Formats: sequence, C-alpha cells, structure tokens
Amino acid sequence: MEEPRLDFVTCASPAGLHRMAYWEWGAPDNPDVVVCVHGLTRTGRDFDRLARRLAGRYRVACPDVAGRGRSDCLPDPAFYTVPQYVSDMLVLLARLRAARLDWVGTSMGGLIGMLLGGAAAGVAGLRAHAGAGFPGAGALRFERLVLNDVGPRLDPVALARIGQYVGQPEAFDSFDAAVDYVKGVSASFGAHDDEEWRELTRHVFRPEAGRWVKHYDLRLAQPFAAQDAAGLAAGERMLWQCYDALDCPILVLRGAQSDLLTESTAREMLARNPRASLVEFEGVGHAPTLLHPDQIEPVARFLGVED
Repeated sequence: MEEPRLDFVTCASPAGLHRMAYWEWGAPDNPDVVVCVHGLTRTGRDFDRLARRLAGRYRVACPDVAGRGRSDCLPDPAFYTVPQYVSDMLVLLARLRAARLDWVGTSMGGLIGMLLGGAAAGVAGLRAHAGAGFPGAGALRFERLVLNDVGPRLDPVALARIGQYVGQPEAFDSFDAAVDYVKGVSASFGAHDDEEWRELTRHVFRPEAGRWVKHYDLRLAQPFAAQDAAGLAAGERMLWQCYDALDCPILVLRGAQSDLLTESTAREMLARNPRASLVEFEGVGHAPTLLHPDQIEPVARFLGVED
C-alpha cells in the first residue's frame, strides 16, 4: 500500500521558530496541489484514504498543524490560534509552489481555509485583524474548496462539548485501550468497523514510557478555553465576511446529526454564496471521517478526479 512522504517547513510565531510536518502523496513535481487540513485534535494522517484516491490526479499535502503529530509544539500556547495556523500554511504553500491549488478542510482545517480564501479575496480589515503575514488579493486562489462539517457560525454547545476533553491528559497501558477511548469521545463520527477505529487511533496516540498518550500538546486547550462570547461573535463576523467573498466552487459536507455545523447554518451558507453546494451524510455527527467510499467519492468528483 502506498505510503506518504514526510517533510517539514520552518515557521515562525511571535514566540520563536517551529517546524510544521506535512505528509505528501502523489508525484512530487505535480503542480496541481490539494492541501488537506485536519480538525482540532487530529493529524494529517486522517486523510490517508482520501489522499490515495486523489494522488493519481493531484499532489496531496496533509500537514500536522503546530502542536500535533510530528510537528513541533509552540513555545507559547497563546499562539495556538487560527491566525497562527494560517501564517504557517502560507509557508507550506510557498514550499509547494502550486499552479492549481485546492483545499479540503475538516472542522478547524475548514476555518483556516476560509480565512485564507478571504485574505486572497481582499476582505476589508482581515489583514489588519490577523497580521502582516496574510496575503493580499491575488497572492493565492483556491480553484475549489471543501468545508467538512464547518461553517462561519460554530454552535457554542458543540464547542463546549469538544472543550471537555481537549486538555485531558489521557494515558493508557495498551493501544486497544486507547482505541476504546477514541471510540467513546468520537462516537459522533458515526459507524466504523474495528479496523477503522484502529486507523482513527493510530496517529492520535503515541507510545511514551510504556504507555499510549495523546499525540498533541495539551496546552492547546488553553486558548480554546479562553474564548468568550464577544470574541466568538467577532470571529463569526469575520468568517462570514471571508465566506461571502469566496469566488470558487465550494462543497460543504455535513454530518446530518452534526452539532457544530447546524442545518440552519448550512442552509444559510448555500443562500449567501451561490457557488456553494451541500452533501449530507446520515448517521454521522461531527465530523465525517472521509474513510468510507460514500464520503470520499463526492469529494473526488468535486475535485474532478476520474474513476
């Protein structure tokens, strides 16, 4: 079975330098690139099955966002924020030198994609809000954008649910026990067989001193917990500005039982941007894992990948 190449880019935060890992599939000189970015506590290896499906047509880059997987932890956890992740992605995009650029973002990865797309569209105030590292209009352009179970409005109850486990220092004596934990906290992913649950666990727990521990910096929970109502409202306004400005085809994926991307928000996304379409998956909450063919194939078709 094909395996990805592992590489790194060096990025900067106000606290210093850090390396961001990324997994790359497909021909290394292919100028047609799709970047796949994971959710809050996941890794780039979440996209293995999707990447194998796309790799004949694209070079597929799947980063581990800072503080996760093979990437470095940030010296100051205050910078575990979406603007910092956007800055890191710009470094990756400069490395990839794509002639055609598409984006697949699950949850947090979709927020990063919306901000990048909005920056490229020249949304008023975005650069001033997020920092000089953002590009100006025309610096990048997505040909197509996939938003996997995320939109500009995030349900606060769902955010509170996620916040309950993000910073918990779980450790297990066996990999099977870690799998059982992932099954419990990720029940909203929907039905998966035993091997799929093992795949969903393999890259988010790592062996350390004879135990299995979470792969990410537990301190990333600090800025997540520090969000207040005013900050969330300001972020939502900015995200709607970015989303409204997107001028490429958009595929919105939604788990039909998702508590993060509500049905009303998904319908509003369709109404506000005529280039958006929606695919929903029954029996799934937040978020579709893109492990099953019925979830992979809509993405492949949208990106123009032939059977």
